[in-house]
Amino acid sequence: MDGLGIDLGTANTVVGSPSDGIILNEPSVMLVKAKDPYRAMLVGADARELVGRTPAGLSTVRPMRDGVIVDLDSARAFLKAIIRKVVPPWQLALRPKGVIAVPAGATPLERRALLEVGQEAGLRKVALVPEPVAGALGAGINPLEPRVHLVVDIGGGTAEMTAFCYGGILAHQSCKLAGDELTSALYHYLRAEHGVVVGELTAENAKIHMHDAGEQSLILEGRDASTGRVRLVTLSTDEVAEALRPTTTEIVHALAACQEELPAQAVCDVLAEGLIVMGGGALLGGLTQLLEEASGFPVKVADHPLTCVAEGATRCLSQPEVLSAFAA
Repeated sequence: MDGLGIDLGTANTVVGSPSDGIILNEPSVMLVKAKDPYRAMLVGADARELVGRTPAGLSTVRPMRDGVIVDLDSARAFLKAIIRKVVPPWQLALRPKGVIAVPAGATPLERRALLEVGQEAGLRKVALVPEPVAGALGAGINPLEPRVHLVVDIGGGTAEMTAFCYGGILAHQSCKLAGDELTSALYHYLRAEHGVVVGELTAENAKIHMHDAGEQSLILEGRDASTGRVRLVTLSTDEVAEALRPTTTEIVHALAACQEELPAQAVCDVLAEGLIVMGGGALLGGLTQLLEEASGFPVKVADHPLTCVAEGATRCLSQPEVLSAFAA
């Protein structure tokens, strides 16, 4: 194993290797026993299937929130389980190198926590790279060239707007309203407007499937808030978009604040290159059009918006000059 590039996200964890490309892309969820909360029984998709339906004595844990570590012990157990899932046992003793993507707005304490967790989980020579930079590199952009690039990364916990040029960050804004808040907004909308209580996974899947549904309607299963009986509710994609609008508006405001920090000359570069959107939010129906109308910049979605951060982190293993320039 020649190293791992890791996007340890709030919603999903994606891992890549230089020789094999993306080798894991699964939810950042861990199943644990109440009596042994720091030993992973299941991680990823298997653990996510039990969200909202865990038996007594078990619980599902999300070790990341807003793109950073919530609990050191939980994060260590989760990352150790992930590494064991992708690294053959005979190679674990060699301790593969690791590059972990970190939010550009993470504090020094949050960065130190990620380094510590990476090393204790079995990695060596752990390095951190800002997520927007890793995502741009994974999308085929050279973050060291003397042109300004503006990236909007909408993940599960945060939405980040970052402009960088020639190995340095020019402007940055972070918004805590992102994918998880979009799911929560849809959950509360269904309860308030339709009187239906749905599970967390149902609300999240509805948000995700907006991108695939096009003009079709979504049929959701839930429980009537008054009677407790099973109910089906049909939502048009336009109604889902309207339910999510208050949260998407906050993302637009953060982008506007980032634009105000840009030097005048930088605007010319962004107009020519376009604003790059990545992360799960890039697939949300109507959001890219909203960003384009609000910013005035052409908007491009990264070719692989869900995995480009891990792809960029993986490329950093062979491009130490990027790590040196954006040392986190």
